[in-house]
Amino acid sequence: MHQQQRVTDNLRGAFDRGARRYDLLTTLNPGYHRHLRSAARALRDRAGLPRRVIDLACGSGSSTRALIDLIPGVEVLGLDASEGMLEQARAKNWPAGVGFEHAVAGELDVDAIGRGGWDAVFTAYLFRNVDATVRDDAVRETFELLRPGGRLVVQEYSVDGDRRATFAWDVVSQSVIIPLATAVDGNRDLYRYLWRSVRDFDATTVFMDRLAAVGFVDIATRTVPGWQRGILHTFVARKPSGASA
Repeated sequence: MHQQQRVTDNLRGAFDRGARRYDLLTTLNPGYHRHLRSAARALRDRAGLPRRVIDLACGSGSSTRALIDLIPGVEVLGLDASEGMLEQARAKNWPAGVGFEHAVAGELDVDAIGRGGWDAVFTAYLFRNVDATVRDDAVRETFELLRPGGRLVVQEYSVDGDRRATFAWDVVSQSVIIPLATAVDGNRDLYRYLWRSVRDFDATTVFMDRLAAVGFVDIATRTVPGWQRGILHTFVARKPSGASA
């Protein structure tokens, strides 16, 4: 437990240190914002116009921006474990109904946030950063936050079991992402960790099994076009209408 706590604290610290230049680096990533908007559109298409959405692992607010751009009038609560990222998010201009709070996936106070009170949970690039020993707990939290019939959309990298995708991810990470991030941010360890976290994350089928195990239904996934085909995936799922709130 103490070792896991140290790992978690180190990761949060790395994101805190990288927060100031994180938006710049994501802007240099071709397709980053387009893919976030595509995932937000997947939520809108399945959930209609949800009124209340949690943006879990909201980071500096890019995912929050995609949600409010595509879902008019939506109320969004952004949650993140990194205070540095939250500082960046809060500094931006937001419409009424958008807020940000500190929270750690796998340790959420579901009752305080609003058990069964949310139309949707949207999360981008979270679950590979949640230790495998508590990953099921984090998935279960999203289920408990949703109202019956609520929707979950997860944007995440996964290459396990796909040799072509693994090779492409390794080549781009080692030749482009890590050198560029080191030059721009000087935070090489964070981006080496991000490379490895994708390598170590669940296969798509394993993650979908996690969703099913906590009660989600209508589970599906799709990948993105371009060089990230087979690497970046959008998962969708629904809490059954008859499930307890």
